[in-house]
Parts: sequence; structure tokens; C-alpha cells
Amino acid sequence: MAGIYIHIPFCKSKCYYCDFYSCTLLAKKQEVLAAISDELERRADFLQGETIETIYIGGGTPSLCTPSELGALLKTILQKYSHTSLKEITVEVNPDDLSPDYLRALRAEGVNRLSIGVQSFIDRDLRWMHRRHNASAASHAIDNAHNAGFDNLTIDLIYGIPQMSLSEWEYNLQQAFRHGITHLSAYHLTVEESTVFGRWLRSGKIHEIDSESSRSAYLLLHDKATEAGFEHYEISNFARPGFRARHNSSYWDGTHYLGVGPSAHSFDGKQRTWNRADVNQYLHLEPRNEHFDSETLSEQDLYNEFIMTSLRRIEGVDIAELERRFGARKLYYFRQQAQKFIHERVLIQRQNRYFIPTDHFLISDSIISDLFYV
Repeated sequence: MAGIYIHIPFCKSKCYYCDFYSCTLLAKKQEVLAAISDELERRADFLQGETIETIYIGGGTPSLCTPSELGALLKTILQKYSHTSLKEITVEVNPDDLSPDYLRALRAEGVNRLSIGVQSFIDRDLRWMHRRHNASAASHAIDNAHNAGFDNLTIDLIYGIPQMSLSEWEYNLQQAFRHGITHLSAYHLTVEESTVFGRWLRSGKIHEIDSESSRSAYLLLHDKATEAGFEHYEISNFARPGFRARHNSSYWDGTHYLGVGPSAHSFDGKQRTWNRADVNQYLHLEPRNEHFDSETLSEQDLYNEFIMTSLRRIEGVDIAELERRFGARKLYYFRQQAQKFIHERVLIQRQNRYFIPTDHFLISDSIISDLFYV
């Protein structure tokens, strides 16, 4: 099984926290969509005939494209790739793009899952993040999506906002669950150096919240989500039974995927490639198949990635799978390194699995890095 990711790089404006590649060159939209379709055709052999299980259209703001424009890309995939096991087609959308007509047309193109970039149900915080919708638009968008026949809906929320109180964070979660979503991705605000918030942090205009406030917000998130019937299956992701994000899970379990469009990444099991994060370079490099860079992962890289992605999920590290992939020496190394964290009770061993308890997910990075093979 494999996945395909399509990166639509366009936004009307840049959110102050966003570090993903996007641009406002909407005049080039048709040219870029044609190049993405061309790339899908040219790289059809990248996955070596594997059946496509998931398609994810992200960005940027894919909902700046019409349903028929997105549908044309989907048709290219269906024509050029094996898709007998295709189960999930996700499109990232912005709330203020989601009119009833738009949503019905998108559903008619075969899209069966939406990822709605809500971020907050509080207008003050939406303005501060430079989002272009308000809280009312977010609520209406979710309702419109349900009415258009989408029963697989995920939304994004951001916490760790300096001015957000714990009760306001709880209000955000209450609003999310009230709307009948099936999946939630909740991310702590991370201030990246190249963003507007990065400049504000360096100038002292904003300050990041303290670790204890972060922990309180995270534990509240876990408690309220699980009370609402959601499974906390990955550090930042929560799902009702049967509604885990299939495509995102492929990044965590080593599934092969093809990424097309500016800045998109691909992985074939050993080599990672990525397209240049520049629309003009993406369009004008000749021949077209030279617009990406690549790296071949060593066995050490693959081992460390396996440890990292496994421990981000509730299933944790399957030691039988670790030994199958990397051999007895790596298994022995892992067991030895793990003893310290088992003693500290931040890593649990149960039968053939090692996992981080969800209440320690927030410190998982420091645990995982100490388990790497160096």
C-alpha cells in the first residue's frame, strides 16, 4: 500500500505561525496545477506499482482551487496509478471557502475526508494569528460539511497561545466536540524562526508560555478528548474509533508515498526526495525531473526514524518488528537504552511492546532522542 501527497502552494495571506511553504502568486495557479498533473504522470513508476490507499491534498490552501480543478488531479491519479484499495481522499480546507455549493461539488469529485483549519473558536486569537476566518465561519463550515455528506471530518486547533487561558482552551475543545467531528489534530504553538512570530519573539513583542502551562493545557486536551470518546493515538492526534488519519499514519509506519508539487516530499523505503520550495523553480527547471533534491537514508537513519515514529504513537515500538528490520544487535541496544526510562516510569514495557504513556507524550522528544542509535 502507498500514499500520494499533493502540495497546493497558494494562500491569500500568510498566517503568522506558518512555516510551511506557500506563496500568494495566485496568477500562476493554472500553470502550477498543470505542472502538478504532469509530475503525477511522469513519476507514476516511483511507487513501483504499489496500490494507492490514500490521497492527501494539502498546502497552502487547496480550497483556493475549484472542486473541478482538484477533481482533475484526482482523475490523473486514478488513470495512472493502481487504486483498487483507495480508502481515503483528504483535502485541507479553509473555513471561509466552504460554501454549501463548494462542499457538495467537492464531495461529488470523490473527496471523502476534510481537514478544516479552524485553529481556534476565539476571534481574538484568530486575528492574532492572522487567520482570515472568524469563529462563526468556522462553526458554519463544519455544519455545512456535515450537511454536504462529509462524515469524516478533522479539524486543527492550536494551544499554547500566550494570551489563552486554560478555561479558554477548554472552551475551544468543547466547541470542537460539540460539532460532531471524528478526528482532532491539536498542536502546541511552535514559534519558527522564519515566521512573523519568530521576528516578534526576537524583538520581545511576544513570549512563549512556560513549561508548566504547556503541560496543563496538554493534560486538559488529553482528558477532555478521551472523555468525549476520542482515542489519543499519536502525540498530537485524536480520533473516534475507526477514524484515525490513514494518510498521516503512513508517514509514521514507513509506508511509501509520492509527494508532488512545490516543496513536497517522497519516500520509497530507502530514499527521500523533495521538490524545491519555490514555485518559479518548480515551473521552470528543465528537464522537469530535476526539480528535486534527495538523500539516501542509512540503516542508522532508518532505525532512528523507526524509533521516533513508533514512540509518537500509542502502540509504541514492536520489538519483533524492530528485530526483523534491524537485527538482534539493534534490539539489544534498544533494550539496554530503554532501561533508564522504564525505571523512571516514562516508558512502559508490555509484552512485546515499549510505549510512552500518554501523560508523558509532551516530553517524548527528550526520551526518543536518548534512544537513538548514535
